[in-house]
Amino acid sequence: MEITNVMEYQEIAKQKLPKMVYDYYASGAEDQWTLQENRHAFSRILFRPRILIDVSKIDMTTTVLGFKISMPIMIAPTAMQKMAHPEGEYATARASSAAGTIMTLSSWATSSVEEVASTGPGIRFFQLYVYKDRNVVAQLVRRAERAGFKAIALTVDTPRLGRREADIKNRFTLPPFLTLKNFEGLDLGKMDKADDSGLASYVAGQIDRTLSWKDVQWLQTITSLPILVKGVITAEDTRLAIQAGAAGIIVSNHGARQLDYVPATIMALEEVVKAAQGRVPVFLDGGVRRGTDVFKALALGASGIFIGRPVVFSLAAEGEAGVRKVLEMLRDEFELTMALSGCRSLREITRDHIVTEWDRPRLLPRL
Repeated sequence: MEITNVMEYQEIAKQKLPKMVYDYYASGAEDQWTLQENRHAFSRILFRPRILIDVSKIDMTTTVLGFKISMPIMIAPTAMQKMAHPEGEYATARASSAAGTIMTLSSWATSSVEEVASTGPGIRFFQLYVYKDRNVVAQLVRRAERAGFKAIALTVDTPRLGRREADIKNRFTLPPFLTLKNFEGLDLGKMDKADDSGLASYVAGQIDRTLSWKDVQWLQTITSLPILVKGVITAEDTRLAIQAGAAGIIVSNHGARQLDYVPATIMALEEVVKAAQGRVPVFLDGGVRRGTDVFKALALGASGIFIGRPVVFSLAAEGEAGVRKVLEMLRDEFELTMALSGCRSLREITRDHIVTEWDRPRLLPRL
């Protein structure tokens, strides 16, 4: 079967992967309302395309924290990628580098920061969970810095792991032939089989529930890397993040895996953008599966988007070639959306190019 869109990789991944692994990647928290809403919310935003504009040349390039990339489509951190494919994070790193975009490596990767750096050049960010042992955190951040990573994406929505019922049913744990590579050699306990989800038990034992805004400031004392705060969905927290010195914000609900019945990220985006007032860039992750989704996010004020599940599903289906194809398809669809909306550069994408359900009805001109 010829794959013509990003969604088709999910079905292939479902057939290829063990049930425990597929369910871990695919599922959300509790009723999975937010999981569905992350996708469905995009369908309630419609286009107002402009016509008769010369779109023979389209420029999708942009800069993120000063780094020039080929398009505003980047790779979100997804854990344990070697469960999807033996090459795991290596394949993802090479694919993102070939596409001229940014990869974010998860703290819980099955390849270490040094191993990912060894795949060759590329702009990479490091996603950080804050462990109870702050020496472990400091060590990890310094290793990422030494390995040439360019920013820290601090995940702030996981003081405890959300209730992911598929993982509880499957007694999820990391397959025995894999390890969380960044923590190898540290006496931190293993992710063992548990009475429910092995990951939930691991998080309860390791992750610091006392994490607060002062820790965002503490992080700045141990690294010179810019810090993106990942997991913000309200105006109030946006203002606090900027006060705490964040270099940028990632509007994220953790792929709908934490608190169910929070809004889709695309619905929370505009509130965050307005509160940021242009002081820091705002990015979006969650639910992006089409180039049209990318355009809608940028029209609502995002500086770029991150994709998560499409990466692990395409990785499971076709390894590095799959991840390359996903980035290429999203890029091509986004370019087409720009052309058909009359936008030649990202600067030309405006709020007037879309209409949302919360916009006041536009007064029609009198005929």
